[in-house]
Amino acid sequence: MEPAFWSFGVILLLITLAGVASFLRRRRSTGDYLVASRAVPPWLSALSAVATNNSGFMFIGMIAYSYRVGIESLWMAIAWILGDLTAWLFVHPRVREQSGDLRAKTLSGLIGHHGGEEDRVLIATCGVITFVFLGVYAAGQFKAGSLALHALFGWDMWVGITIGMIVVVLYAFAGGIRASIWTDAAQSFVMIGTMLMILAASWLRLGGPTALLDNLREQDPALVSWTPEQLEFGMGFYFLGLMFGGFGAVGQPQIMVRYMAIESRTAITRARLWYFVYFVPFFLASVGVGLCSRALLPGLADMAVAGGVVEPTELALPLMTRELLPPFVVGISLAGLFAATMSTADSQVIVCSGAVTQDIQPRWQRSYGASRGATIAVAALALAVALYAPEGVFGLVLIAWSALAASLGSVLLLRIFHLPFSTPTAVVMMGVGFSTVVAWHYAGYDDDLFKLLPGLTAALFIYAAARSGTVLRNAVRRKR
Repeated sequence: MEPAFWSFGVILLLITLAGVASFLRRRRSTGDYLVASRAVPPWLSALSAVATNNSGFMFIGMIAYSYRVGIESLWMAIAWILGDLTAWLFVHPRVREQSGDLRAKTLSGLIGHHGGEEDRVLIATCGVITFVFLGVYAAGQFKAGSLALHALFGWDMWVGITIGMIVVVLYAFAGGIRASIWTDAAQSFVMIGTMLMILAASWLRLGGPTALLDNLREQDPALVSWTPEQLEFGMGFYFLGLMFGGFGAVGQPQIMVRYMAIESRTAITRARLWYFVYFVPFFLASVGVGLCSRALLPGLADMAVAGGVVEPTELALPLMTRELLPPFVVGISLAGLFAATMSTADSQVIVCSGAVTQDIQPRWQRSYGASRGATIAVAALALAVALYAPEGVFGLVLIAWSALAASLGSVLLLRIFHLPFSTPTAVVMMGVGFSTVVAWHYAGYDDDLFKLLPGLTAALFIYAAARSGTVLRNAVRRKR
């Protein structure tokens, strides 16, 4: 695997240099470090957003999910895309406009601005939630990146996780969020190229889609069933839950900051086109790769390389790359995977550092050094979670994604649509939202109804109850 080693190193270096080159454009300010001075072109913002949204989750988690459940995973792709489109149409333009007007540098800062004043309690609460769950999310990316090194070189998982943490700190120090955005754009082309090469090679090896379906049917007829069996709440709620999953982008600070950094609200429309031209084929390709990997590597879990991996099916992409592509191309592809997960983790760590310096400890708001120090601290925390968390990549990402959307996302919707609410109501909404997500995850119903739907519904129910109580009290006072 020596050619793979060298090509891996060269491509990883080139992709990293794309981020380091942003050093030439940086300004020594927190506004530049956290939102790139709000001057990112729409195409660049879109490619960065789609890469951040879909690196470890798609490359590792979604392919593994398709490997396990078969073609029913297409429902997740369709519903997720529709939910994401809904957010693009109704939420992202408002976030860009209002964050620019308020000069908010973080999602927490946007949520906590009201009537020209900052609600410090609400901002700090949002900052703590961001710190905790985005740190977990970043840990999932560290795990995803380490799987590439484990499959390619046989290194222990902790080695790849540690290397990932070091690379993330270098990315962040090079140029803050701008370095992450530039790196995202560079590795997005490697990501889609890898998917297409594996699909083409799989097609040649298997003999086409008919042979693929026959192979899956022989392994397990359930793999070619279009709908999940024995859904507790029915197919309608199952699909709606997955749509909520895609809509959950509204609560992801590492994604929303890219829309806050775009050059103008009108640029959102152009960015949306770029985003979905990439996102839709990439999502569908991940399903295809998952199905092909199940056909070609049915005994993946029993392979020696799977030993010590929490969820062996998450090795599907790295092993398929090694199985089907020439060694030199293997190195290029897995370098793209590793860089993709690290640039995503980088943006998450930077957003977490923003939560510390802008939201939790506002006296550090203008301190460029404090932003960097917080970056190191958050990266170290994510490293610890990645080393010791019992969940696989898919589990870590979906728990963090849903918890952030049910908590931050629920209150963000109230803010951008100018619905009145009090600070206690918002805090209770966030607490109920992420608590419901976690409880639903461990209740065993997650395969029947995606955890974000009950989480976001519970948060909005708290708002409806509080609002109804306020209206009722006001009516009683007027009668008196």
